[in-house]
Amino acid sequence: MDYLHQFVFGIYPYIALAIFLLGSLMRFEREQYSWKSESSQLLHRGSLRLGNILFHLGIIGLFFGHLVGLLTPVAVWDALGVSHSFKQGFAMTMGGIMGTLCLIGLLLLLSRRLGNDRLAANTTWRDKLVLLWILATLVLGLSTIFVSAQHMDGHEMVLLMTWAQHVVTFRGDAAQFIVDASPVFKAHLFMGMSLFVIFPFTRLVHVWSGFGAVTYLGRSWQLVRPRR
Repeated sequence: MDYLHQFVFGIYPYIALAIFLLGSLMRFEREQYSWKSESSQLLHRGSLRLGNILFHLGIIGLFFGHLVGLLTPVAVWDALGVSHSFKQGFAMTMGGIMGTLCLIGLLLLLSRRLGNDRLAANTTWRDKLVLLWILATLVLGLSTIFVSAQHMDGHEMVLLMTWAQHVVTFRGDAAQFIVDASPVFKAHLFMGMSLFVIFPFTRLVHVWSGFGAVTYLGRSWQLVRPRR
């Protein structure tokens, strides 16, 4: 295991996480007026609604799918009687569905944003960066399905799960589990981790507000009194 591999998959995850958390906190503290999704609906509607629905449905499904799939201990799946091959097939199927929805939505949003002169003029380099970065990460993720289809025993999937679980539990041997992983998986992991690095500096910060909005479900009733 060379130094570059150890750095990218053993050290870089913590650098990315630190930038993600501290960068988000600093932006919220110092630049609250920039903390928004910067909607462009008033400039041009186009395929915004359909693209938004497909993109968000797909990416939310992918996020929670990765979260549960990678961080649930292997022992839990074994205790539930879920075989590694079945879990891999299920992950490939659901990942393919959600990934395709997300890809279609993202392509619609990209076409709308870059194909309209008013929108293109109001699109910053950071907007282009995050959209293209998500596109590349998504295409790599969908490409892993074809790699996984060549071996349905679930072995490589278990190694990826072990890597993720060792990273989040701060164990220094995480990188060794994916030394022999397919280059497509490694590229997808790197792009995914780097997405957390650019997160605080783009409109993606509005994701925090989306999660925070859930707290409104449990807030107390507002009392509205007529003016006397």
